Amino acid sequence: MDVKRSRSPRAPAEDDKKRAGGWRGSGVRPEMVLVGFLLTLPLLFLVFGGRWGSSSFPSSSSSSSATSSPPVVSKPVARHVDAGDRGATPQGQKPVALKNVSASTATSVSQDKLLGGLLSAAFDESSCQSRYKSNLYRKPSPFPLSPYLAQKLRKYEAYHKKCGLGTKRYRRAVKQLKAGRNADNSECKYVVWFPCNGLGNRMLTIASTFLYALLTDRVLLLHVSAEQEGLFCEPFPGSSWVLPRNFPQNNPHKLHIGAPESYANMLKSNVVRNDVDPASVPASSLPAYVYLHVEQFQLKLSDNVFCDEDQVMLGKFNWMILKSDSYFAPALFLTPMFEAELAKMFPQKEAVFHHLGRYLFHPTNRVWGIIRRYYEAYLARVDEKIGFQIRIFPEKPIKFENMYDQLMRCVREQRLLPELGTAELPPTNATADAGNGNGKVRAVLIASLYSGYYEKIRGMYYESPTKNGEIVAVFQPSHEEQQQYTSNEHNQKALAEIYLLSYCDKITMSAWSTFGYVAYSFAGVKPWILLRPDWNRETSDVACVRSTSVEPCLHSPPILGCRAKRDVDVAAVKPYVRHCEDVGFGLKLFDS
Repeated sequence: MDVKRSRSPRAPAEDDKKRAGGWRGSGVRPEMVLVGFLLTLPLLFLVFGGRWGSSSFPSSSSSSSATSSPPVVSKPVARHVDAGDRGATPQGQKPVALKNVSASTATSVSQDKLLGGLLSAAFDESSCQSRYKSNLYRKPSPFPLSPYLAQKLRKYEAYHKKCGLGTKRYRRAVKQLKAGRNADNSECKYVVWFPCNGLGNRMLTIASTFLYALLTDRVLLLHVSAEQEGLFCEPFPGSSWVLPRNFPQNNPHKLHIGAPESYANMLKSNVVRNDVDPASVPASSLPAYVYLHVEQFQLKLSDNVFCDEDQVMLGKFNWMILKSDSYFAPALFLTPMFEAELAKMFPQKEAVFHHLGRYLFHPTNRVWGIIRRYYEAYLARVDEKIGFQIRIFPEKPIKFENMYDQLMRCVREQRLLPELGTAELPPTNATADAGNGNGKVRAVLIASLYSGYYEKIRGMYYESPTKNGEIVAVFQPSHEEQQQYTSNEHNQKALAEIYLLSYCDKITMSAWSTFGYVAYSFAGVKPWILLRPDWNRETSDVACVRSTSVEPCLHSPPILGCRAKRDVDVAAVKPYVRHCEDVGFGLKLFDS
């Protein structure tokens, strides 16, 4: 289904002939015209730029387009939208201009490339194009940045540079670690993050660990495995967050719930105690490092992490190794000693990942090229972008027909897409006819491992018009059929699709999906969540519900009874915590 538009920027063929005739009639010699054209060609190139081609997605080759200027923000004269194109960029097609943004808005956006002080200005823009340009593709953030958080980030950046890799302080700390010593009154302390599960989980846990580092004055370092290499730019100016390969405790196989170095097991074996005055325990009497296993076990996090007495003891370790698969930031808000500081950093509780995620995660130029080319080729010139993210989990498989029917019920109930008409009847709104250039175009972006949803929705709007004459174009960048945690190429595509989904105006996502959590939190958009059926059923009575917050869900909250060792429903006692719409026992932050 094509949208025809007036011929632009070139003039109609008849006008071309008239101009040609006029040149001949004026007595101007063709040789003079050719010489004049060749002389002005360099000037035309300088004025209009050289952005005339785009590679197709999902190619991950680095090209000059990845470092070109952001799209010109002006209303296009012509546009062409194909309802059935999966996403290969037409060869020779000029990248398109962003729609729905005025020139004045573009100026204000470019002037606020630091996102209100969230980002540091101390970076070379060409080294990471996405850092200052990705915000051009989203609507302005609905959450003002706290000046205290901006100040906290600048302070952390200086601390990271002072104690980070290559410094004398870092080398001294590593030397003590190798020697098995935990020094008293150490100037620098560290938390080393190790990965677990897929990309969405990793991004959520990195942000949570960074928040923990901010609260406890630690330098964050990441164990970057091969499948994660080349995905993200460095977020801290003048220093790296990537753990060196020769780090002495660099064996992820040692990190499990039964590890003797874990804090919970240290308590059990009386290596450390949390029932004594921490001031009476010298740091030098403790092991060289402590391991925090913040990975869900039987849908619960460790009880001995988020209590004040435990945090005081943990603060005495210079080296902390942490492994997690959970977005544990909400649990930090429930730790009494952190509450006052967090209130200053995040006056709006549901903006935690929205701010920290946009601060930390910037796709490298290689991945940004994929994102930018796809967006400019297929999404930039539409009136509205609607994202559907469908994830089927192996522990609760849902038949394709049932999942598709649930998605369509949600679409109808929430009026996410225009209703279908009949092919025999013209649109009720004559001015919306696609031929005259006034029809509204909606793009549906589908992020799924499977192609069936794309094929069905594309077929609907390809074969039948809409009642109101609107055009619906359907796109799916990739369909990998299965998740591949250990594939770098797969993770590049996944990151690109997270970002493309975050550029949508409306998002509908599968329950429990950390991929979807990251995308809608980046966007600052409250999604519609497709609920899971009960364990003994194949379909859900309720198709979808609207999230109360743009925060991700903590699937496996700790008991948080601390010394009382009793389960406390914090959602009943904390005004800024609720149970998640998709995970009944989970927790999420929200603003009433």
